[in-house]
Amino acid sequence: MVFKRRDKRPWWRVVYEALWPRGGWARAAQYVNHRLRRLPDPPDRIARGIFAGVFTTFTPFYGLHFLVAGVLAWVMRGNVIAALLSTFFGNPLTYVPIGIVSMQTGYWLLGLEGADRHGSIGDTFLQAGRDLRDNLRAVFTDAQADWTRLGIFYDEVFIPYLIGGLLPGIFMGLVCYYVSRPLITAYQNRRKGAIKAKLAALKKKKQADGGAPAD
Repeated sequence: MVFKRRDKRPWWRVVYEALWPRGGWARAAQYVNHRLRRLPDPPDRIARGIFAGVFTTFTPFYGLHFLVAGVLAWVMRGNVIAALLSTFFGNPLTYVPIGIVSMQTGYWLLGLEGADRHGSIGDTFLQAGRDLRDNLRAVFTDAQADWTRLGIFYDEVFIPYLIGGLLPGIFMGLVCYYVSRPLITAYQNRRKGAIKAKLAALKKKKQADGGAPAD
């Protein structure tokens, strides 16, 4: 195939580059910033898309962030591409603090601080994963499905994360909105000025060439 990679990457390389892209996260951030500024849309629509993307990273819908951000941007009449690019705000370097802030906020809002839980958050994830695995097996065997541990995960992790992510998600989304809008406006104005200057120079050159005497 024409677009097939010549050098097939081993599985560990795929995982490594997912956690640390080529050139590092700083270079990846510069690329996203460059793409956001060059989007052909009014600054307000782009900024609304950025809000949608950043807000989405504070939701527990991992694996669906692109879909959630795109739908939210569409509802807000923001730029969908900007929303998809802005989900980069959630990455392996930020997901841990995002998760901690969202969970702690959720426990506080729901009055669950200090409440007895069925183990650590990591253990709850593992137990829920085992429940899901066992219940999938139960579909094809005579085993009895048990949703107890998934129920614990829903009550102690998913709901607190979902509720708790609203406040920090809105806060960071608004920060990124109000920071990005004037920056994008200034960039677009500067770019328009550069294009106008280039067109004026070409027009002047054309007039000069047209007025020059023939050899």
